[in-house]
Amino acid sequence: MDMLRNPSFSNKENDLTNRHPLQNRVDPFGQLIRTTARGAWMGNRGLIHNENQQIVRAFRLKAWITCRLEFKGWHRKVMSPNRYTELFFLDEATAFAAGHRPCAECRREDFNRFKKAWIKGNPEYGFNEKTPIGKIDDILHRERMDSNGKQVTFMERMDTLPNGSFIVHDGRPFIVNQPTVAAAWTAFRYEETIEMLKGIAVVVLTPKSLVNTLRSGYNPQMAYKNRA
Repeated sequence: MDMLRNPSFSNKENDLTNRHPLQNRVDPFGQLIRTTARGAWMGNRGLIHNENQQIVRAFRLKAWITCRLEFKGWHRKVMSPNRYTELFFLDEATAFAAGHRPCAECRREDFNRFKKAWIKGNPEYGFNEKTPIGKIDDILHRERMDSNGKQVTFMERMDTLPNGSFIVHDGRPFIVNQPTVAAAWTAFRYEETIEMLKGIAVVVLTPKSLVNTLRSGYNPQMAYKNRA
């Protein structure tokens, strides 16, 4: 099963989490941070916390997925013992930058769109609709971190990147929204924008095959709002 049961959260649990945030929010670098910011999506990488709700590893599974916050009315306590670790994202573009892809169970329609766009955007692998998603997960895992656990990045001209890609500028993550315009990421929202010179090469955070997926027509949910 691609996804275990999704949580739906009570007001009491939300109140406790706001006062004592867990280390379960994901930034575009793929790092897990503590913040009171709420996420638009849930995801997981398997069981990566201990009985004290402390993160003890970066991942357990290669299938890093992004899920709906609610699904079929299922309920569970966040970071329960011996259950997968619930992670949260500002938006789907952030999840992509961290190397997560749509869940095949709670997001079947998005998953199908994603797989079709991934295959179209990455023809060099020779995959088709019958290719197991695990093959794509293997590639994503190689693209998101090296053997030392460090995030893999690459260089590309910013004006060639599709909207929703993430880049690094002055050590901070920015989301690309126009060919030469990007907005600064925070756990709560996107803030100031920058405009880069056309043709300038930038460090790209979003895994290369996911950038190609965006180019091929997959439009991720983004919390960024265009300024008039």
